Amino acid sequence: MGEQVQNRRLFITQLGLLTGGLMFSDQLLHAATPHKSRYKIAVIDLMILKRQKLSAFELTKEIGAEGLEVDMGGLGDRETFDNKLADRVVRQQFIDKAKELNIEICALAMTGFYAQSFATRPTYKKMVQDCLDTMKAMNVKVAFLPLGVQGDLVKNPELRTPIVERLKVVGQMAAKSGVVIGIETSLDAKGELALLKEIGSKAVKSYFNFSNAIKNGRDLHEELSILGRKNIIQIHCTNEDGVWLQDDPKINLIKVKETLDRMRWRGWLVIERSRDAKNTKDVKRNFSANTAYLKKVFQDQ
Repeated sequence: MGEQVQNRRLFITQLGLLTGGLMFSDQLLHAATPHKSRYKIAVIDLMILKRQKLSAFELTKEIGAEGLEVDMGGLGDRETFDNKLADRVVRQQFIDKAKELNIEICALAMTGFYAQSFATRPTYKKMVQDCLDTMKAMNVKVAFLPLGVQGDLVKNPELRTPIVERLKVVGQMAAKSGVVIGIETSLDAKGELALLKEIGSKAVKSYFNFSNAIKNGRDLHEELSILGRKNIIQIHCTNEDGVWLQDDPKINLIKVKETLDRMRWRGWLVIERSRDAKNTKDVKRNFSANTAYLKKVFQDQ
């Protein structure tokens, strides 16, 4: 390896001489040296039709992803999530399978709040605490909390005060546990940034979703830049269903990578949708195609 680096230094020096003696920084040397990618690719157990199923890890491996976002289970009218991982034996099976296949659990997802109201459910603290307890037991550092249809702050601005008050409480709970809650809202980047500032917790950040910006006609690159590196904990890196990412005219992932590189952001890119509309049920084919393309764009140097 030392000889390889020396050869690169010699090459860069010679290149400098050929270009009029221009000096090249260590950044150029670093760019010429192989390094581990700052981006990791994951899928979602709910979206690959394996919600809280142990077999989700095998399918994730077959798809080619490195990580899995695991759901906390359904919510409905219950006091808390239908969480099979609350069972110590089941939980250990998940931990062991993840280790066996070298698949990282990148987040636990409280997707029950897509349809249920985070603003009004009386037992929201219990729900969040159950998620935090599961995270601690499984050594997971990020949770996903969508505000969902009933918590849409664009359509229901009157819910802002109760949502902010509850997210302040959730932020304190998450900070105490040493983890981060990533929220998904319907707001634009400026609105979401203002919301995060109002919440005022380093343990509550944006779990950014590309499709929210795209379907609302907003500039994806500008949205990412406005939120900034420190406010985005993870990214749902897909558009709505229709075509695979590689064929989607509404999203240019090469430029997205340039934007994220410029921001110096690093972390998990989690595939949610972008399934072929002609065959949305072919899970392995759809998610394998998108995973392969994300790897090509974000990891191949």
